[in-house]
Amino acid sequence: MARDKFEAFHPGIQFLFFFAAVVITMCLFHPAFVLCSAVLAAVYLFLLRGRKALRIAGILAVVFTVISLINPLVNPNGEIVLFTWFGGRPFCLESLCYGMALGGMSVTVLMWFACYNSVMTSDKFLYLFGRFAPSLSLMLTMVLRLVPDFTKKAGQIAGARKCIGKAGGGSRKEDAENGAAVLSSLTSWALEGGIVRADSMRSRGYGTGRRTSFSVYRWKGADRLLLPGMVILLAVVFICMAYGAASAAFVPHMEIAPLSNSKTLLGLLAYICFLAVPTALNIVETIKWRSLRSKI
Repeated sequence: MARDKFEAFHPGIQFLFFFAAVVITMCLFHPAFVLCSAVLAAVYLFLLRGRKALRIAGILAVVFTVISLINPLVNPNGEIVLFTWFGGRPFCLESLCYGMALGGMSVTVLMWFACYNSVMTSDKFLYLFGRFAPSLSLMLTMVLRLVPDFTKKAGQIAGARKCIGKAGGGSRKEDAENGAAVLSSLTSWALEGGIVRADSMRSRGYGTGRRTSFSVYRWKGADRLLLPGMVILLAVVFICMAYGAASAAFVPHMEIAPLSNSKTLLGLLAYICFLAVPTALNIVETIKWRSLRSKI
């Protein structure tokens, strides 16, 4: 995979983008806004992860389907009844559409978080917030590292047990015993690692004086050009949201702001342009690279 062009920008711009993308996605249920956010998040995730993104997309597709179907089962409100089930309980179109919007919003937020984990490393997070809240920043950084570290270590432990012939024989009892052994080893490793990390921080004098930090991040010309454009696009989106141009209600009847409304269309275009920033940067960089190679 080629290096992501968006990673070369200042961490402040990266954090602003992902924060705004997640927050706005969580606030909007308009189908057009949800669909555009989902598509752009999937495209950017594919640029970052390659084929690994297909596995993530498959899991999220299942999550989307489950959320979409569960909502009309537990929420019978709506005007258009598709069919009845379980003693005449209605399965309504409005509840189904609301479930699809909720499922789309949920999986889109998860995809943006997956992109965030690939771009925003722990050193960038500490650079942005270490001076204002050093203890909180350190704690959040350590918490965010738990899941990938635990997953990697669990794979190593399972692989080691498989090499010595203790990976389980296929029965449920043996698989449960193998899983318990892996979990026990993983817990011991985590506790021991916490003690070692605490002793290391204490020996280095953590918390005894004013904390200093080193960073290689500097504001460049490209950062100063991109930031105002992103802020303008966000302002347009928020103004349209304030005027109700991106509103959507599904139950008991659907009321969705039409795209024929100029404010809705303007907000959607600004929203697409904002979310497409990382993908557009990578496309432009790829075009430049191929153009330079063609001249050689």
